[in-house]
Amino acid sequence: MPERDGVIMDNADKEKLATLEKRLEAYYKAEEKILKSQSYSIGSNQVTRTSLANVQAKIKELENEAAALKSRGTSKRRSARVIPLG
Repeated sequence: MPERDGVIMDNADKEKLATLEKRLEAYYKAEEKILKSQSYSIGSNQVTRTSLANVQAKIKELENEAAALKSRGTSKRRSARVIPLG
C-alpha cells in the first residue's frame, strides 16, 4: 500500500482524498471569483454568486476532512492469538 507521511493509505482512501482535493480546488476558485466580484451583469441579466461565508465554511469542512483522512490512514496492525500451554 502507498505511504503518505508515514501513514499507509489504502486505495479507497487515496481515491477519496483525490476527490476531496479536486473539490477543494473548485471551492478555492469559487472563493476567488466571489472575492473579485459578488455579482455581475450579462446583457440585461444580473447574476449574483453565493455568499462568501458559505463557500469559506465548505472550504474549512473539506480541509478538515482531508486532514483527518491523511492523518488516519491505516496502520500496519497485526494481531496474534495466544494460547496458554499448561
